[in-house]
Amino acid sequence: MTAPLPTPASLGYRMPAEWEPHAATWLTWPRADGISFPDKFENVPAYWVKMCEHLSPHEEVHINTFDDVHEEAVIGKLLDARLGLQESNGKVRGGTPRIFLHRFPAYEPWCRDHGPIFVTNPKSAQPLAVVDWGYNAWGGKYPPYDLDDAVPQHVARLLEVPCYENKMVLEGGSIEVNGCGTLLTTTSCLLNQNRNPHLTQAQIEQNMKDFLGVGNVLWIGEGIEGDDTDGHVDDITRFVAPDTLVTVLENDPEDSNFRPLMENYEKLLTCRDQDGKPFRVVTLSMPEPVYYDGQRLPASYANFYIANEVVLVPTYNCENDGEALLTLRELFPTRKVIGIDCNDLIWGLGAFHCVTQQQPRV
Repeated sequence: MTAPLPTPASLGYRMPAEWEPHAATWLTWPRADGISFPDKFENVPAYWVKMCEHLSPHEEVHINTFDDVHEEAVIGKLLDARLGLQESNGKVRGGTPRIFLHRFPAYEPWCRDHGPIFVTNPKSAQPLAVVDWGYNAWGGKYPPYDLDDAVPQHVARLLEVPCYENKMVLEGGSIEVNGCGTLLTTTSCLLNQNRNPHLTQAQIEQNMKDFLGVGNVLWIGEGIEGDDTDGHVDDITRFVAPDTLVTVLENDPEDSNFRPLMENYEKLLTCRDQDGKPFRVVTLSMPEPVYYDGQRLPASYANFYIANEVVLVPTYNCENDGEALLTLRELFPTRKVIGIDCNDLIWGLGAFHCVTQQQPRV
């Protein structure tokens, strides 16, 4: 009988928390030929330029591009913003590069979900590794997705790091970790029949423990209205410290989000960390409902991205923006918390956390 291959956890790897030091942020640049921003694409690339402007002073930014034409368009946008970059062929443009382009094609720009998930082990001769989960475009909703599914393998080869493959479907936006052994997810997503119908909840938990180095898996319930991911946790509840969670609540009892978000909040109050201790649970009000073309969009302040020196927060030009930014500034006193109007970006049904993936520093 062949012995099973060692898992990342058995080798001492773990998934760091997002606030731990980054070497880089990975992005996949959006395409005009993609399906994510129908009739509104012209306003979208500016968000990727803004992310590069805010992130590149503090960490490298690596960008996946689709083909020659796509890469030339990306180069033009970045040079217009006077940002130094390195093309996928190694050519340096615009000064010292902090932005690096790679010909790793993907159909859509949601790098959180199709990109690599990194694990680290500082005691290993290979302290950084990639976990390559299965990806099926949120339950097969948006084929084709074969190119997107291949991105983690490309990144692992580029970085010359081990790549641990697990066929279980898991998107990066469906999980949150505190870096100390606890993982938070939602039943509505990971237990959905369109993800892993052949696996039990216990088997899904064991896969996450084996490949992400966690020992304590916590579950909450439903996501927010308009979310096509079946309830990603990064739209509702986020770790902001090992012992602290921030979660969104809807103030209007008549709104469809009111009950599921309240139920999630009540569940969080009963959750315990890896040491059996309760969490501090901080709340954020939801923004007013955001609609476009008659469709309710999954606008949420929880979809922020924590980088080395900054936190990028989606705002929606509404009354609750200021309160959300104030709360997050209190939670991240050593980082600059930057609010950016995401009314055009959210038409793609995601915001800053959905389009970013952190590479830890080792």
